[in-house]
Amino acid sequence: MTTAATTTRTLVHRQRRARTVGFHAVVLVVLAVILYPVAWMVLSTFKPSAEIGGDASLLPTAVTFDNYTKVLGGVGGVSFWTFFQNSVLLAVLSVIGTVASSALAAYAFARIQFPGRGVYFAVMIGTLLLPFHVVIIPQYIMFNNAGLVDTYIPLLIGKYLAADAFFVFLMVQFMRGLPPELDEAARVDGAGHYRTFWSIMLPLLKPAIVTSAIFSFIWTWNDFLGPLLYLKNPELYTLPIALRLFVDQTSSADYGAQMAMAVLALVPVVLFFLIFQRYLVEGVATQGLKG
Repeated sequence: MTTAATTTRTLVHRQRRARTVGFHAVVLVVLAVILYPVAWMVLSTFKPSAEIGGDASLLPTAVTFDNYTKVLGGVGGVSFWTFFQNSVLLAVLSVIGTVASSALAAYAFARIQFPGRGVYFAVMIGTLLLPFHVVIIPQYIMFNNAGLVDTYIPLLIGKYLAADAFFVFLMVQFMRGLPPELDEAARVDGAGHYRTFWSIMLPLLKPAIVTSAIFSFIWTWNDFLGPLLYLKNPELYTLPIALRLFVDQTSSADYGAQMAMAVLALVPVVLFFLIFQRYLVEGVATQGLKG
């Protein structure tokens, strides 16, 4: 009896081990497939452009840092650090505008009773269904007539007017999960809407704010179409537009330098995410709390 039970436990243990090994093997294969393009991009930065593409091996035959030297030296007569500073400036201003305007709009929708609130909120959500490409031409004509083309204003003005419905919706849903007794207690103490928002809602909104900041930073940093439409002066170009210069400036594309700039452009995004990822997880976890 004991021997049979021992044999059964051994079989069960082996089956569990086999399933565990099989699961981890599948996960490792999927991980390798996902990370292969990243590895290819990083390793390509250490190859001459002639070795990139075709039947070239993943590993470089001879390691070279010429691509990074060329990138740091600039392109099109503009320094790499100019492109980098432009991207940082645009991303930081976008984060500030998005967080500030979306938080204020979300507080109005979530906590203030005013006529037509439901209609306005539905219209705002409806803008998420409107493709950006539909409004490109009217927006460009409007900004061009206003003399704002070749400036950062067309890329930033919507951020400060709560035009990103996704972030407003995110914060509205977060605020709706907060107890309404907080507002009532603030009103009893004589606080108005501004004091309630600044002293009570804003500190509690930190996970949603950081989540919005992360997505806004990444989307703005990686944006290609917006700067391509509105920026004409190379001194104002961001890193995604600068990547294109390595293809267009000569008849032959410099893929090695292009990969090197792509890697350098990816580093700030990864660092930004790693620094604030715990707040992102906290925001997701807080959404599941009740009461």
